[in-house]
Amino acid sequence: MIEYIRGKLEELTPALAVVDCGGVGYGLNITLGTFSAIQGREEVKLFAVEVIREDAYTLWGFATRGERELFLQLTSVSGIGAAMARMILSAFTPAELVEVISTGNDRALKSVKGIGPKAAQRVIVDLRDKILGLDIAPTSPQGTTASVNSEVQ
Repeated sequence: MIEYIRGKLEELTPALAVVDCGGVGYGLNITLGTFSAIQGREEVKLFAVEVIREDAYTLWGFATRGERELFLQLTSVSGIGAAMARMILSAFTPAELVEVISTGNDRALKSVKGIGPKAAQRVIVDLRDKILGLDIAPTSPQGTTASVNSEVQ
């Protein structure tokens, strides 16, 4: 398993980052949040997920461990693939997504292109309890963040 890729950022689009690591250019699919976080930087470290299927081998890169963990949680939901998980993570910050899921806000999830009422409910039901263990602070009503089960590292 590849934990992360660190190297020189060679190319960047809103959907793809090419990172030169030891003379090999790795193409990593990214979210809009990751795009914003690494834009303008020469050296980057992206936390990686490998998705190996019969017809494709893809790498997904994330600016934070929390965003990567949310990606993994989303792809564990039936009917939510890697591309749909990227769409969801591009629509919300990790903290906003934790808030949406923990409060059961299916209307916000349905605003993401390709997410219907059943998929939104599945995400909420499947992940509501699981996200509480993640080290991602949801946004409080006042716009500040509150700590949620911080891990000791």
